[in-house]
Amino acid sequence: MEELSKLDIKYLHGVGPKRAELLAQELGIRSYYDLLYHFPFRYIDRSKIHKISDLRHLSENGEMPYLQLKGRFAAFAVHGEGARRRLNALFYDGTGSIDVVWFNKVKIIQENLHTDIEYIIFGKPAPFNSRYSITHPEVDAYKPGMETQGLTGVYNITEKMRNRSFTSRTIKQLMQNLLATLHHVNDPLPPEIIARYRFLALHDALVNIHLPATVQMLQRAQFRLKYDELFFLQLNLLRYSKSRSIKSGGFRFTHVGKHFNDFYHHVLPFPLTEAQKRVIKEIRADMGSGRQMNRLLQGDVGSGKTLVALMSMLLAIDNGYQACIMAPTEILAQQHYETIRPLASQVGIKAALLTGSTPKKERDLIHSGLLSGEIGITVGTHALIEDSVVFAQLGMAVIDEQHRFGVAQRAKLWNKNTVPPHILVMTATPIPRTLAMTVYGDLDVSVIDELPPGRKPVQTILRYDNHRQQVYRFIGSQLKEGRQAYIVYPLIQENEKLDLRNLEEGYKIIQETFPDYRVCFVHGKMKPSEKEYQMQLFVEGSAQIMVATTVIEVGVNVPNASVMLIENAERFGLSQLHQLRGRVGRGAERSYCILMSHMKISGSTRHRLEVMTQTTDGFVIAEEDMRLRGPGDMEGTQQSGIAFNLHIADIAKDGQIIQAARDDAMRIIEDDPSLSKPKNLKLARQLHFLYSRNHDWSRIS
Repeated sequence: MEELSKLDIKYLHGVGPKRAELLAQELGIRSYYDLLYHFPFRYIDRSKIHKISDLRHLSENGEMPYLQLKGRFAAFAVHGEGARRRLNALFYDGTGSIDVVWFNKVKIIQENLHTDIEYIIFGKPAPFNSRYSITHPEVDAYKPGMETQGLTGVYNITEKMRNRSFTSRTIKQLMQNLLATLHHVNDPLPPEIIARYRFLALHDALVNIHLPATVQMLQRAQFRLKYDELFFLQLNLLRYSKSRSIKSGGFRFTHVGKHFNDFYHHVLPFPLTEAQKRVIKEIRADMGSGRQMNRLLQGDVGSGKTLVALMSMLLAIDNGYQACIMAPTEILAQQHYETIRPLASQVGIKAALLTGSTPKKERDLIHSGLLSGEIGITVGTHALIEDSVVFAQLGMAVIDEQHRFGVAQRAKLWNKNTVPPHILVMTATPIPRTLAMTVYGDLDVSVIDELPPGRKPVQTILRYDNHRQQVYRFIGSQLKEGRQAYIVYPLIQENEKLDLRNLEEGYKIIQETFPDYRVCFVHGKMKPSEKEYQMQLFVEGSAQIMVATTVIEVGVNVPNASVMLIENAERFGLSQLHQLRGRVGRGAERSYCILMSHMKISGSTRHRLEVMTQTTDGFVIAEEDMRLRGPGDMEGTQQSGIAFNLHIADIAKDGQIIQAARDDAMRIIEDDPSLSKPKNLKLARQLHFLYSRNHDWSRIS
């Protein structure tokens, strides 16, 4: 493959300098290898000719499939002028007629099509004015045997390419030219793996992914190429993970001392859940192993992750080291500080809060306290990774909602000590198992999968606009009982293009609807001081209703809030809805999340909202969210630090292949961590080829 990556695409027959420039700009295709791994995104069966009279019976859920028709053009007519010119034609086959329309290359198309020739046209019919029409179909003069073209791949192209007459068919022709030169491909997989799964040879898989001989051969090719991608991804992650465990020494925290024991026996505000106990044992084992801990702690909203993090930091302090916790926002950092400071002070540990808003005089005192070791625990934002922040001996770093930090920012935290501190990564965004194996495949994973005793599940209700007054009456009844309510909007200001209720309009309506209660408001464009003031009104109970955008998704902890109303809930993803719902249900009272939606929504959107009403399990919701939206749209995966490089595998659907690939990669790494044995040299070369061109951030949690 490395040889193909060195062959400039412009030298392939049919490309040349201009097309090469277009391919590079639009699709990132610069070499033979890039083109070979530009796979079709779907396939169309071109083995059947349909009759126009049958079209009305072919619709699936109101949508027509791509299909072929054989017939003649009866007439052509050009309408409009300049950029608005279009060519209309009537195409008939003896059973009926259909309209055909072109908006580009009108003159060329008109010159090359005739009424006395039989053609096959290929496209997707759509209803228009009680008739069917096809826009920009593929057109070929009919030749016997064309009916049996079989499966044909469809390739992604851009609008710019289409405007320059570079179509999916053009890529298919170039692919045929490339495959004609591809007589042999070195297969990097070990023979035992190929035999175990009865894989196609890599050469045959590449041919059949582009030019499938049969449906069965296409499926075998897809299986082989998906496995390849996922196997080498896992091999790369596990190799670095193993290397780190061997080479990267870590502080050995074996002493469980006074701070931890005093806290556990005398300060702990409520008994630990079994899940919390299990996770603390896992963390203690890591810290005592002599290698640097890199552990991901997953736990739903309200599961007690912060308490686990504090007790882990106490272990570091008992062994003579400092600890810090870094949060993505000042609000969240403030919340952590207000939770940790009073608890830490009861066992004689000084905690400090360091953010961008910390006054210089106070900042200087904190810097001095960190350097002297007087401050044991520091809670902060990005301010923690500034060069001016120097610790006496940083032994543990906790990173909360780490996907909100850039990878290079997290890397700076590693350099706060000559020996990298133990790292605990926390997230309240549940990560599907298959995604965790890929995004965080090199981290050890702990899960807090139960809520503290006394927490009642939030009751989630779906309501439509015509129920608004009923919903307002319910909110009013909760306010009368002394509770508080959040009302969340997707927009700050009115947008004519989007029919969404907005915060400014909503704020006025809520004030008018609930005149006896104080209403505060928060959105992302406010100055930090303004935002903090409004938040504080709600936190201290001076305001009973908070109108907000999704800025409250994390960082607000008001146990007295019992109602969350989410306007235009259809505009939010499942994970975001779940995070918002987590703002309520934090006290002992029954809490409610009301999803307000338009009546006119699609079936898939209705299903998505109904999922929220059926479960409060964040992991179930995360799996469904990934299935519906895909892994690339999941919050956090874009900043995960792992370059997926996936051309064909689908993390949402290929869980079994991921698991098999990971198991196989694990066996190889356990046997040969450095891939230096002769039988593994091909694997090492392939890994170098695949990943040497990218920064590998997988070693940074």
